[in-house]
Amino acid sequence: MQVPVEIDFQGIEPDASLRAGIARRVEEIETRFGRVTSCRVILKGPGGRHKTGGLYGVNIQLVLPGGKTVNIDRTPSADERHGKIDFAINDAFKRARRRLQDAARRLQGQVKASEGPPVATVVQLQDDYGFLESADGREIYFHRNSVLNNSFNRLKAGTRVTFAEVAGDKGPQASTVRILGKHGLRA
Repeated sequence: MQVPVEIDFQGIEPDASLRAGIARRVEEIETRFGRVTSCRVILKGPGGRHKTGGLYGVNIQLVLPGGKTVNIDRTPSADERHGKIDFAINDAFKRARRRLQDAARRLQGQVKASEGPPVATVVQLQDDYGFLESADGREIYFHRNSVLNNSFNRLKAGTRVTFAEVAGDKGPQASTVRILGKHGLRA
C-alpha cells in the first residue's frame, strides 16, 4: 500500500487492539488483491438514535490504481449482531472483499457489460408489415403484430425503434418492435 491505513474512531475511544485487528484485515486484503493504494476505516460508536441505537457502524474506503474507489458505507440495519464491534468490523471487511472481487473482475473484463436491444430505423411501410434498417445496414422484416402497444399506425419512415431479431422463413425478422421516444428513450 502506498499510503498508511487511516483509522478514525467516532463516538468511541481509540483502542490499540482494534487498530491492530483492522491493520491485519487490511493487510490480508492487500495480499489477496495487491492493488490497494490507500485505505481509510471509520469506526462509529453506537448512536443515540432510535433506529440504530446500540449498533456500531464501520465505513471502509479503498482506493485502487487509477483513482477507482471501493466504498463500504452501509449503516447497520436493526441487526443486533452489529451491537458487537468485532462482528461489525468482520461484516464490513467481508463486504469489502466481495466488492474488491467484483472490481477486480470488472478491471480484468470478466464481467459483461449489459447491452440494450438493437436500434433500427423504419425504412418502408406497407398495410400490415414493414422493413427496418439495422445499425449495420441490414434490412429486417416486421409484421404489424410485432409492434408493441398497438403502435403500428404511429410508425412512419425514419422512426427509430428497438427490436428483437429472430430467423424468419425468408431471412431476419423482428419479433418485437418498440418505438423509441425523444433522446432514444422508450415511448
